[in-house]
Amino acid sequence: MYGPIIFLVALILISLKQVNQYQRGVVFTMGRFSKIKEPGWRVVLPIFQKMMKVDIRTKAVDVPDQQAITKDNIPVKVNAVIYYKVADAAKAVIEVENFYYAVSQLAQTTMRNVVGEVELDELLSQRDRVSERIRQIVDVATDNWGIKVENVELKDVSLPEEMERTIAKQAEAEREKRAVIIKAQGEVAAAENMAKAAELLSASSGAMHLRTLQSINDLSSDQSNTVVFALPVEVLRAFENMAKK
Repeated sequence: MYGPIIFLVALILISLKQVNQYQRGVVFTMGRFSKIKEPGWRVVLPIFQKMMKVDIRTKAVDVPDQQAITKDNIPVKVNAVIYYKVADAAKAVIEVENFYYAVSQLAQTTMRNVVGEVELDELLSQRDRVSERIRQIVDVATDNWGIKVENVELKDVSLPEEMERTIAKQAEAEREKRAVIIKAQGEVAAAENMAKAAELLSASSGAMHLRTLQSINDLSSDQSNTVVFALPVEVLRAFENMAKK
């Protein structure tokens, strides 16, 4: 008497499937794609239908270290992290066997290719541009898989020890070059100011004598100083004129 009722209840319980908020259910009816199930309790008919749940949250995939050669023939080791999410659950299931593995492999290949297109200096100084280039290539390639690549970040660029020493020497030489230039610019500025001061002092008679007296007055505040007094040129010229007379 209760047999059909029990069977019906069991059938309903078996048919109920839960799709979480961060998932989408891809339903196949008799082997053919039929619909996408939204979050909630959904009915999937046993035997006739099958549902695969796809996580649509953003995923962070660590791209392992990749050996690559830059455009200027320098071997480097780079690694990165790629952030992507499933934009179309149906394509992610139908168009590619395992989109997790496929995206990781594509990112590794693309990263090696892009690094080979740039020189070492560009790779080190413009990581954001290189990362954006990788993101664009992977994003276009995964459109047919229903994948949206949100971001790619280069985490580390490792160089051979010999190249690290060479770069360190180059950086040291560059710093020394800047120091010499700055010092030379300071010498030029000082020479110009001294020339202007000498011109002003020579334009007025007695100005050099007053400047000398002022310097002596400044030094006299400290009794430990030994002052060597230099006669102004005007005084020597005065003695010269007196001798001629």
